[in-house]
Amino acid sequence: MTARHVLVVDDEVGIRELLRDILEDEGYHVQLAENAAQARNHRQQTRPDLVLLDIWMPDCDGVTLLKEWGAGGLLTMPVIMMSGHATVDTAVEATRIGAFDFLEKPIALQKLLKTVGSALKRGELLPRQSMMNLMRLGKSAPIAELRQRLEQVERLNAHLLLVGAKGCGSELCARSLHKPDTPWVALEQPEKLAQAPLELLEQAKGGLLFIPELADLGRIEQKGLLLLLQKTDKFAVRVVCATSRALPQQVAEGQFDEALFAAIGSVTLRVPALNEHRDDIPDLARALLAHGSEGGETPYHEFDTAALNALRNADWPGGLVQLESAVKQLALTGLEETLGLADVERVLQEFEELEPRPSAPAEVMPVSMEQPLREARDDFERMYFAHHIAKAGGNMSRVAEAVGLERTHLYRKLKQLGISKNTP
Repeated sequence: MTARHVLVVDDEVGIRELLRDILEDEGYHVQLAENAAQARNHRQQTRPDLVLLDIWMPDCDGVTLLKEWGAGGLLTMPVIMMSGHATVDTAVEATRIGAFDFLEKPIALQKLLKTVGSALKRGELLPRQSMMNLMRLGKSAPIAELRQRLEQVERLNAHLLLVGAKGCGSELCARSLHKPDTPWVALEQPEKLAQAPLELLEQAKGGLLFIPELADLGRIEQKGLLLLLQKTDKFAVRVVCATSRALPQQVAEGQFDEALFAAIGSVTLRVPALNEHRDDIPDLARALLAHGSEGGETPYHEFDTAALNALRNADWPGGLVQLESAVKQLALTGLEETLGLADVERVLQEFEELEPRPSAPAEVMPVSMEQPLREARDDFERMYFAHHIAKAGGNMSRVAEAVGLERTHLYRKLKQLGISKNTP
């Protein structure tokens, strides 16, 4: 069996070497760092199985380094904090950020070995988590403000509506409100809201139910969600919904249930798109790259400065999902250990070539541009609905689903336009 890799970070040489001798006698492979700079370098090169981290160091305190690893996606191993004169508040803060435990100096031998063993065992039992969580989403002003607002909402214990473009990180926000050791249920089959809403509540009892795209729900599913929301107190379930569409407009157009919007939209947060916090992109890209190599999914690589600048300045309409895909592609296809500007430009160009190109405009416009706007709009809507009626073979349920209208609203619209459901 391969020896476990432990990184000991402490500015006192005597403590470093003592801990190394003790742990090596127990069969561990130990590396030493005398300050935060050396610890950063070690962590960038490899992922230790455990870190023993001193709180008080001359160049950077251990809690700050812990936060830095968390924000950069590098806190993927158990960390035990050490100090001879830390306050209780400091120890609690370190644990809240992600430290496994806290050891007070001088450290008793049995206490050290028991804590190290427990931390390594906990690391084995926990499933490998995705790199992405809210702490790793970034440290720019928009993300810092988002975190603060989420902390306020967490204290309210209220349901929440997250509004933001696709790929903005709404699920990460929802997961930040999920309490450890409680159920996390992400809705994958919307029809369950219509068929068995109480079954969903039973699955999520005491935990959190996440609805990825609220606007995708049909009217029956919306009614089921409204019923579910009325019974969440009994099951102690928090509901968090996300949407990338303008729900107030859909309510006004009769496409979304007004009562449901009132029930879930009372507490709403906007999640910034990736293009709105570009300064976080270099750290995110580095973290994604390190995460892939640590998990054995991709070979080891690093970015040079020009590559990181190119990633920061690129457009990311697909948000975090698109960035993650681009970084993985770079790691899998890069020929050199250091990925440069040419690598990034190559992958970004490949992404652009995958996007559908706009078709050439028709020479003859099907709608006259010389008529008043209202009449032109009516002509377009007649063609639009005639197309979908023909496509659905006259099945109005499928037409309603395809165009995103409730059936009574659809019939009213067709009557207004003078369209028969038998339109060819």
